[in-house]
Amino acid sequence: MKCPFCQHEELKVIDSREAIECNGIRRRRECLACQNRFTTFETIELGIQVHKRDGRYEDFQQQKLVNGLEAACRHTQISREQVVVLAAKITGEIMQAQVREISTKELGEIVMKHLQALDAIAYIRFACVYRRFKDINELKEAMEAINPKDDQHRSAKAPKG
Repeated sequence: MKCPFCQHEELKVIDSREAIECNGIRRRRECLACQNRFTTFETIELGIQVHKRDGRYEDFQQQKLVNGLEAACRHTQISREQVVVLAAKITGEIMQAQVREISTKELGEIVMKHLQALDAIAYIRFACVYRRFKDINELKEAMEAINPKDDQHRSAKAPKG
């Protein structure tokens, strides 16, 4: 690695800490030549391929998961920090399964399971995009599958991160 300021190759690590948002390590570095400081992020290469609906394969990216969760959780009681923690939890679940590939269907079901337990609105928003409802009846069925009494307790029990 080289200093981004002077391209010198000798660097010193000043601080290291876990970076939950990217399943990796955040390192604060200092160049031994120019004394400028900068931050690097080291992430674990998961090596998991996502099998898309159109047949393509793509590398699993936790940030794409965060983006999808953020869209579903917008204007709910779920904070950005909770979304990042949830994405890390889902990623950990996939890693523990020790699979080399996962279909978007499997991934979507995992996400929906977590969202259903967390917040009904976020769950329905995600389901609308993921399941690609063809008509209002499919949406009604998804909504009827959620017990409204349970939902009041879910919102109050949203994880604090």
